[in-house]
Order: sequence, then structure tokens, then C-alpha cells
Amino acid sequence: MIITDSFELLKLLKDRGYDRADSDEWWWPESGTETALIGAILTQNTKWENVETSLQRLKSDNLLSVEKLASLKEEDIYTHIQASGFFRNKAKNIILLSQHILKDFETFANFKESVNREWLLKQRGIGFETADTVLNYTCYKEAFVIDSYTNRLLLAFGYMMDSYKEIQEWIIDGIYDRYDTLFPDYSRAKVYARSHGMIVEYCKENKKSKTKEIDISKLIL
Repeated sequence: MIITDSFELLKLLKDRGYDRADSDEWWWPESGTETALIGAILTQNTKWENVETSLQRLKSDNLLSVEKLASLKEEDIYTHIQASGFFRNKAKNIILLSQHILKDFETFANFKESVNREWLLKQRGIGFETADTVLNYTCYKEAFVIDSYTNRLLLAFGYMMDSYKEIQEWIIDGIYDRYDTLFPDYSRAKVYARSHGMIVEYCKENKKSKTKEIDISKLIL
């Protein structure tokens, strides 16, 4: 089967029932909150189940706010986020990010309203994927998250692209003017969120055993 653009791919995913944003309209749990912001850092190089453990530990001690986190020492949250791996680096990144948000934006609400990709990419430990995750799932801005699942799914359809930017442009080009056809009544930003969610849900369910390749047989029936 040949797909000619991202709209065809995402329509297939939706038609096969992979739009599973049941608990949050933006797919990411507790989108728009400081929980989503910190989750975007913690999810780097680990499984989401580990992130949930870390977030719950932070939440149980009432630490999931930029004000609280900005006032802590790194070692204060080591045990809270250890399950997510690379906890020393992530602790430093979370605390510095929280401090810089308060310094440059004063409040989390102002941060959500005014932050841009350039500012995020200047922060320690934040690359393209994490920046777009924060922009879309925390700040509700138009940013399509590209992750390893997206790349593997496109490879399974024969698309080999060289960079994050190239994949992102291919995805956005296919749906930019048709987003409301894919998900009527949603903003473009929310369509990006739901679309990325469908890719992740499909790929998690259809990884080939013992490899990272994605089985696309359920999409080409």
C-alpha cells in the first residue's frame, strides 16, 4: 500500500480506531498543566509507565509546580524521579527550567501564553521533540511532535527522511489545510495533538517482536 501524504496516513489511523484520547481531549494526560510540562522532561529515554511513577511521587509531596520546583536543590527530587532514569540530569533540567520560567515569565500562566520554541530550545536538556511536546501539550500551541514512533511508522511505509525538520514538515504539509476534515470542530493545535497520539497508540500496539520495526498490516487490510 502506498500513502501519498500524512492526511492519508492519519485518516487510516483514525478509521482503524486509534484515536484514543479518552481521558484528555489533547491525548497527553493532564494536558495544559505543570504535570504535563514536567512529564515532557521525564519522558526522555524512558517508558511512560516510569514517568507516571515519578509524577505520582512528585504529586504526593505537592511538588508539581514551578514555584516549588524552582526552590529545591537537585537532590531533593532524586528519589521522586529515579524511576524515569537519568534522574540526576533530569533533576537539574527540571529545576533550571522552573527557575527560568519564573525569571522570564513570572508565572506558569504567562509562560503558557508567551513562550516560543526558540526560548525552549535554549533551555538545558530540551531538544526539538521536548520543545514541541511542551508547546503542544502544555501550552496548546501549533507544534506537531515528531518522535521515534513517527519515524518508524514512516519507514514501514517506505519513507526515509533525514531529519526531525523534514519529517515534521511532511506531516504538517499534508494536514495543514485539511485539519478540520480530519477532526471537525477542533483547532489545528488540538488536531496535531490527537494525530500524534494516534501514531503513538498504533505503534505501541504493533511493534514487531524483538525489533523496533512497526507492523503496518492492520492499516493495509
